[in-house]
Amino acid sequence: MKRKILLLALAALALGSCTVVKEYEKINLNDPDMELGAKKIDLFENNFQAYREAASGANGGKTGGGCGCN
Repeated sequence: MKRKILLLALAALALGSCTVVKEYEKINLNDPDMELGAKKIDLFENNFQAYREAASGANGGKTGGGCGCN
């Protein structure tokens, strides 16, 4: 019985967060300010690859030899 109540409560919470977006409000979904930032692990991975491979692309990282003498 407790399990049914818990499942009903979770379903009510999940369905209660849905909303209808009007047509004229959909332009705000593509707003550049709504974009997610890079995750910390992605930033670390880019930094790690730039130093490991001794090269980097257009991500603004440092470039130079593999000896670390940038």
